[in-house]
Amino acid sequence: MVLRIQRFSLYNSNLKHTLSRLVITGLLLLSQGASAEQVYTLKFATLMPTGTAWSILMDDWVKEIEEKSNGRIKVKMYSGGVMGDEPDVLRKIRKGQLHGGLFTGYGIGRVYSPARVLEMPFLFKSVDESDYVREQIMPDIEAGFRENGFELLGWPEVGFIHFFSTKRITSVDDIRQLRIWLWQGDPLGEAFFKAADINPIPLSIMDVYTQLSAKHGSIDTVYTSTFGAIALQWYSKLKYATHIPLTNAIGGVMVSNRFYNKLPKDLQQLLKTTGKKIGDDIRNSAREENKKSIGLLQQNGIEFMFDWDEVDMTEMLQIRDDAALYLEQTDYIPAKVFAKTKKMLHEYRQRPENLSNKKPDMTPPPK
Repeated sequence: MVLRIQRFSLYNSNLKHTLSRLVITGLLLLSQGASAEQVYTLKFATLMPTGTAWSILMDDWVKEIEEKSNGRIKVKMYSGGVMGDEPDVLRKIRKGQLHGGLFTGYGIGRVYSPARVLEMPFLFKSVDESDYVREQIMPDIEAGFRENGFELLGWPEVGFIHFFSTKRITSVDDIRQLRIWLWQGDPLGEAFFKAADINPIPLSIMDVYTQLSAKHGSIDTVYTSTFGAIALQWYSKLKYATHIPLTNAIGGVMVSNRFYNKLPKDLQQLLKTTGKKIGDDIRNSAREENKKSIGLLQQNGIEFMFDWDEVDMTEMLQIRDDAALYLEQTDYIPAKVFAKTKKMLHEYRQRPENLSNKKPDMTPPPK
């Protein structure tokens, strides 16, 4: 009897030990699984080279996200175009190989093209005007992004875009004789050049520096912001720039819905809050850097020419309106979006505090 009790006790002890090990093992596996589910890796790409003012701001944004999420979001940043041109990045995002990026209007147009009404040439007379209109239509833009698979986090700004060339530019006719780069596949650029009777050379942005550097390169003229000319090193191959800006170029910080929607609510809010801030920080930085870059470019031999008092404004506005008509017909920027933008801009200009602005009105009255 004693032997049986001892055997039962030993059996019971072994069973308890085995069950304890199983429970502990199960808890460890569950803990490891829960821990793995709480870490999200955001793979993010941008054309902006490392070491620039904007990339430094982006690095700060990454640190803020990782710290405030307590390590639950890790960011892998791919800068300097290592993931390709913006269409390449968008393609990789849609395949799940990347999750987000910092884009110019070119990339934005491939997600929600009506947003590019903010980039129409010669539409706004000041950043105050574009800021006002942007704030009014931002809910529509955010909804448009969401419907097309993306969450818009922030809205930076590239800044005023100028022509840069190896040849002197003193008139629109001069521009028509140049071999101007067109960002390949850009409908807004195509519409503008078509309306201006200019035959551009389509290239990926990744090929611009090479073609400017080549002895018999295919282009001699580009368009970018003053800061962009320095950041991309294009200025080193050019001699002249126009005072007249074509437009105030937009930008966007965005992530795919596929990535965003799987995040817990608190991490979604973290991305939205910090994303808006980085967008605002880059926009403010861009305005300062573009101003400073004019002096730096002049110190490095770039001569600015061709100012507003040297152009026929009627001709310039006709080019803009013809381009707008083409974009309306192709539904790239629908007519109702133009109408809404013009109406808001007209109302803003009619405010008493803005009526003293004597700059030429470059916007047709709302229909």
